[in-house]
Amino acid sequence: MEFSVGDVARRCGVKVSTLHFYEDKGLIISQRNAGNQRRYQKDVLRRVSVIKAAQKVGISLAQIKQAFASLPGNRTPTNDDWDKLAASWQQELDNRISYLQRLRDSMSSCIGCGCLSMKSCPIYNQDDWLAEQGPGPVLLDRNPE
Repeated sequence: MEFSVGDVARRCGVKVSTLHFYEDKGLIISQRNAGNQRRYQKDVLRRVSVIKAAQKVGISLAQIKQAFASLPGNRTPTNDDWDKLAASWQQELDNRISYLQRLRDSMSSCIGCGCLSMKSCPIYNQDDWLAEQGPGPVLLDRNPE
C-alpha cells in the first residue's frame, strides 16, 4: 500500500513541509510515481511516529538519524528496536531531567522567597565573579552529586 504525502501528513499529525524536511534530512524516503508525485510505503507511518516521539523528549534529528542508520538495512524501527533506541538515550534524558529540576528549584527558591535581596540571592552574580568559572549558567550547570 502506498500513501501520498498528504495522507502521511494527516495520519501522522504533521505538516507536509515537515515530511519534506524529514526526507531532505534522510530520515524518511519516498518513491516517485509516473506523475512525479511522492509516494510513501506504509512503514513510513511508524518511522515518522518514532521521530515525533523521540523529538518530544528532546532527542535531536541528528541523533535520530544516527540511530536509524544503526538499524540493519536502515529499516524502520520495530518495537524491539524502539526499546533499544530508548534505552540508549536514557542517560541523556536523565541528565536533561536533572538539569531541568535544578533550574526549576533555583528559580522557585529565588523567586519564591519574596525577599528580592541581591545580597542573599543564590544566583546573583555581583561583579561578574562567575565569569572565571566559564561561560553560560555555571550555577545551573553544576552537578550537585
